[in-house]
This record gives sequence, C-alpha cells and structure tokens, in this order.
Amino acid sequence: MAQANLLTPPSTISPSTALALSQKAPPILSSTPISSLPWPLSLLFSRESPETWTIHENLFFAALRTGDDKSARQILTRLTTRFGDTNERIIALRGIYEEALAKNPGELEKVFQSYEKILKEDPTNFSIRKRRVAVLKSLGRTADAVTALTVLLENSPTDAEAWAELGDLYAQQGAWAQAVYCLEEVLLVTPNAWSAHAQIATLHYLTVPSTLTTLSHSLRHFGRAIELNDSYLRGFYGLKLVTKKIIPLLSSPESKRNHNTDDDDSPPLKLETVKKLEELATSKLAEIVRQYASGKKGWTGYDEAEVIAARELLDRDGKVER
Repeated sequence: MAQANLLTPPSTISPSTALALSQKAPPILSSTPISSLPWPLSLLFSRESPETWTIHENLFFAALRTGDDKSARQILTRLTTRFGDTNERIIALRGIYEEALAKNPGELEKVFQSYEKILKEDPTNFSIRKRRVAVLKSLGRTADAVTALTVLLENSPTDAEAWAELGDLYAQQGAWAQAVYCLEEVLLVTPNAWSAHAQIATLHYLTVPSTLTTLSHSLRHFGRAIELNDSYLRGFYGLKLVTKKIIPLLSSPESKRNHNTDDDDSPPLKLETVKKLEELATSKLAEIVRQYASGKKGWTGYDEAEVIAARELLDRDGKVER
C-alpha cells in the first residue's frame, strides 16, 4: 500500500490508502480549529501554514471517497469560510460534494441544472464546465459529454486534462483514431507524460486489423513510457505484450510485405532489437513481482491487481523466479 501522505497523495489512490487518509480527518478537524469569522475577516486571525489548505482539500476527497460525508461537509465549510462561497474552486468543490451525495439520476440531474445556472452567470468558469462533463458521463450522456469537451477545448486548447478526458471517451466508443489524436494533443502540452504514451501505445495495440505498422507505433510509445519512468509497471507489461506479438511477425518471410510504411517514416524494426526489449520487459516485471511479494521498502506502492496481472503474464511464460 502506498504511504498515506496528505500533502502529496499518490495520483492513483487505492481503497486502502483512501481509507487511511480519511481516518485522519476527525483528529485533524478537532485539533485545528478555524476562525468562525466570515471571509475576508477570517484571514486576519488565521494561523494557517502554506500546507493547511492542501491537507484540507486532500482530506475532503478522501472523506467523500470513503463515505464520510460528515467530515467532508465540515471540511467544505472550513474551505468556504477561508476562501468565500464565490471562489471558483469552492464552487467546484461544493458541486463535487453534491454529486457524491446524489443517490439517483434525478438528483444528479438537479446538480447538472445547478451547473447550467452557474455557467449562464459565468461562462468562463472552466472548473464547472469540467464538472458538467463529469455529470453527463455519470448520466450516460456520452455524446453530450463529447460535445461539451469539444466546446471547452475550443476555448482552452492547451488543457491537457480535457484532451485526456476526450480521448478516454472516444476510446470507450472504439474510436481509436480520434482517441490517439486527443492523446497526441496531451503530449504537445505535457511531452513527458509517460501515462499518455502508454495510452497511445495501448490504442495502437488494440487497433483492428493489427498490422506490423500499428504494433510498431505501440512498441515505440511503450518504449518512451518506460524511458520516462523506469519503474512503470504498465509500461513494461504493455512492452512485453506487444513484443511477443511482433516477434513472430518479424520472423515471417513476409514481414516486409506486411509492414505498410505509407504513413510511417520511422526505420523498420529489427528482430534482434525487439527480442532484447522483450527480455528487458520480462526481467523488469519479474523483479517488480518478486520485490512486491517480499514487501521490500520502495516496492510496495504498486497496485495489487496490476502486480497479479504481471505475475499471470510471466507465469504463462514460466518466467517468475520463486
């Protein structure tokens, strides 16, 4: 389990980590009284540190995730007192709280209508625009969510988060080309985002029909992902899958004929190179599985389900050292 750190929680929080974080809410709330004066007078009598509100916001999300609505409400009240109820971030957090408490589509629809009202008054509130997309997804209105994201990106074309969300929606519909385009836009904004490289690699891997060209694209993006993060389990997992698929194709005498280079100006893959990459992925996955199982410090932050999947992949090859 990843260490529960309220200042820098892991980007992907497991249920056990979220629970560990949320359990810190009651003692923190009772030990750090906040001025009851309204904003901005509350600023004059505050003993806050730069980390105070980061901790409160992370506690808020952890509490909502684990169903501790009471603590989440207390934290939201404190944040509102500190920053004012017209603060754009506070408005978004209040919306997230209402979304979390919605018990059926009808209640979610009410949240959606409240977002519509906010946007009529302030069309530039991009936080609410994004929450509006989240509600549309929850309501199953995927086409409307795609339209909303497209409009958002027309006004904010460098929003990597929105491009990634749009790419995910296209991928869910099997629109691989559109999804790849969106994730390439993510890389234009954040070129070192290894997860985006891995997502693009996965989309090329899933493309039907599978060709040496699409698999080559997949291989190169998985390779870039692990180059940027040499402990990225998903990157090595994907690298092993794609190399195992490429090796028999390159071993075939018809491999050159099957490798359509019309839209690919990169040099052709070499069988020897691909075999070495498969060996590298195997070795790294085996190391991660072993070290995770031993509980060695620095190796326990991986998602358990991903480690199990890696072990199963290696077991099929008989490559896990006991």
